[in-house]
Amino acid sequence: MLIAIWLAVGLARLQSQGELRWAGDLQGGEPYVFRDPRDPSKLVGFEVELVEALAQRLSVRARFMQNDWSNLVPSLERGDFDLIVNGLEDTAALHGRILISKPYFTFSEQLVVRKGAKLRSLDQLNGHRVGTLSSSLAHQLLRARPGIEIVLYGGQEEPYRDLALGRTDAVLLDSVIAARYGLNRPELELADADVARGSYVIGLRKGDDDLLRAVDDALDALRPQLLRIYERWRLPPQPLLGEAAADPPPATFDAAQFWLFLRGAGVTLLVSFLAMALAVPLGLGLALSRLYGGPALRFFAHAYVELFRGTPVLLQLYILYYGFAPVVHLSALAAATLGLGLNYGAYEAEVHRAALQAIPPGQGEAAAALGLSRALALRLVLLPQALRTALPAMTNDLIALLKDSSLVSVITVVELTKQMTITAVDVRSWALPGALCAGLYFAMSYPLARLAARLEAKLGGEPA
Repeated sequence: MLIAIWLAVGLARLQSQGELRWAGDLQGGEPYVFRDPRDPSKLVGFEVELVEALAQRLSVRARFMQNDWSNLVPSLERGDFDLIVNGLEDTAALHGRILISKPYFTFSEQLVVRKGAKLRSLDQLNGHRVGTLSSSLAHQLLRARPGIEIVLYGGQEEPYRDLALGRTDAVLLDSVIAARYGLNRPELELADADVARGSYVIGLRKGDDDLLRAVDDALDALRPQLLRIYERWRLPPQPLLGEAAADPPPATFDAAQFWLFLRGAGVTLLVSFLAMALAVPLGLGLALSRLYGGPALRFFAHAYVELFRGTPVLLQLYILYYGFAPVVHLSALAAATLGLGLNYGAYEAEVHRAALQAIPPGQGEAAAALGLSRALALRLVLLPQALRTALPAMTNDLIALLKDSSLVSVITVVELTKQMTITAVDVRSWALPGALCAGLYFAMSYPLARLAARLEAKLGGEPA
């Protein structure tokens, strides 16, 4: 009995939890998985329908989990979800890390250029700039041609936008993306419709072999239904059956989208304040250790400050969330808060150290002459004065932290900037989402600056 449970760990886990947790990136946009323009609280897309049919076949419910596309594989490996279903291309690199299902969709890599361009093939593009998505099959094809300058993008619309603006000379991406985001632009045209062939597959964790077999069997059984789904979404180059459904209406920037921005702003504020609440006492402790601690404590504090200031916060987030996953399984929000807090703690340490050193030595000597211990002198005399000096720099750090919180989207936290990029792809425009994002950041940061100014004036004995 125990052997049977061990062999069926993947499928048994699904049946035990009663849901199929699948991941994708909403920034990928239509037609994969995106918010319904009629109701942004719902998700639509051909992969949404595919997973729902798959979950029904496996007698569980489907639950979508947002994840940055570039981090889908490491997030799957750390156990954040059960399946990757998001235009995951079958490549040799994937087979070494995760389990791969049978293909559920085939495509061709298509080369798109500006209308009238003489560059019609990859062979002619040596010495030219070609855009594509990072870690895609097209990226691998371009890397095999060292004469081509590769320009990598994180979204699907941006490569074609830059091509139309003349910033690149061509874009190589699969036929689904080319048809939806490139060939609908009048200034662009198809140069090579079949550079290479590829397929979309479902990714599973190693060890879930029984779940892989169940998924493959379900895909085989669902093949006729999947073909009808592809037809409704007008996807090339699958065989078409029956009548095609009308395309969904274009997404608009309405009240529902605005609410999603407010929710993203709330996440930004939550992460920023929690991280700052960690950074301030941590920084103070490090500053006191450097100024008053023993040799070992001073060395540790100095090493900590230099390490966290000398390495990118993005790298620290990756290591904290993915690198430590086998040891400490932090949630995305916890990792985001801890990562930013630890990083900014190093900067706060220098702020507090400078503020303490700016106090005239006579203040400490006077406290000692009155019989105060070092701890009492710090608490009653030195720290209140240091706080007044450090407050402007602390305010600047909080505002900077508010903006740096945008980096936590790489570990699946949908904060304000990530929401902006998702909405920009949905509505096919960066102007209004970008303006609203900037406005919300200003609305959050400006009151903080004014509050700090009033507090500084109050501590300084000046009228607020």
